[in-house]
Amino acid sequence: MDKIILKGIRFHGHHGVPEAERHVGGHYEIDATLGCPLANPGKTDALADTVDYAEVVTRIVEIGTQQSFQLIEALAEKIATVILEQFAVNEVHLIVKKLHPPIEQPIDYFAVEIFRNA
Repeated sequence: MDKIILKGIRFHGHHGVPEAERHVGGHYEIDATLGCPLANPGKTDALADTVDYAEVVTRIVEIGTQQSFQLIEALAEKIATVILEQFAVNEVHLIVKKLHPPIEQPIDYFAVEIFRNA
C-alpha cells in the first residue's frame, strides 16, 4: 500500500480528565500515515487525483482545537474516523502525543497509536 506521511502536526488543545487541565489546555503532536493508491497521481501530477494533505492537516487541527476529549484515545479515534470518512484513503495510522503532560515526574509525552481501515 502506498502512503502519505504527515509528521509533527502540532496544536494547543483542551483535552484531559481533570477539568482544570481541559480549561488550561496543553500541547499535542500528531503523526499520521494515510494508506492510499498513489500511482495515478504520480502519473497525472494532478492534485485532484490524490489526497490533499494540507486539507488533512487542517481537519486534524480543527478537531484537536475545536473539540474537547477526556482521553487522547478518543481524540485519536475521532481524527481517524473523520479522515476515513472525508478523504479517499484505505487506512489510517495515527500517533497522538500529549506533550509534557501535567504529572509530577518529568516526561516528554504520553501517546496512543491506532490503526484503522476503511
